[in-house]
Amino acid sequence: MSKLYFRYGAMNCGKSTALMQVAHNYEENNKRVVVIKSSLDTKAGNNLQSRIGIERKVDILLPYSKSLEKYYDEWNNNIDCILVDEAQFLSTKQVEELWFVTKMYDIPVICYGLKTNFQSHLFEGSTRLLELADEIEELITICECGKRAKFNARFVNNKFTLEGDSIVIDGSNNEVTYKPMCGKCYILNKNKL
Repeated sequence: MSKLYFRYGAMNCGKSTALMQVAHNYEENNKRVVVIKSSLDTKAGNNLQSRIGIERKVDILLPYSKSLEKYYDEWNNNIDCILVDEAQFLSTKQVEELWFVTKMYDIPVICYGLKTNFQSHLFEGSTRLLELADEIEELITICECGKRAKFNARFVNNKFTLEGDSIVIDGSNNEVTYKPMCGKCYILNKNKL
């Protein structure tokens, strides 16, 4: 039986790069993959885009409210792996559908995404992935102080903030940027507010 994997990490830990490497490895071995990205991630349109500059077209740009059930028959016996980027933006139902695919169609699903938002709260998709995933792996990056980063700090006009809409994609708004931070740096910035 195949597994549902959740590989998460703070911003800049290489999630999209890792996904594209996995897709490349499958395809180099004549295996078929489906690459899915949430349509809430407007960066790069129908492409995955890594911060180190590599890109790949997605097969499914998935709206939050869209079910994956219509793909089941198409995927059965035709797909070797499903790869999902920005998995934190999935709905609870979409995560459950991907879990179903791993068990009933024996197709591995590897989801990459953030665990928490800039306020350090779990995303809906991440919550359900943490509940259902057969294997969970944290991808590592570092804070500017050199310690392990676990938090996604939002900056508006270069000022740390805990306010604003829950989802604002960096690059979609020139004023908003994100930085990975360790707990200490996150608390120090939070205390300055």
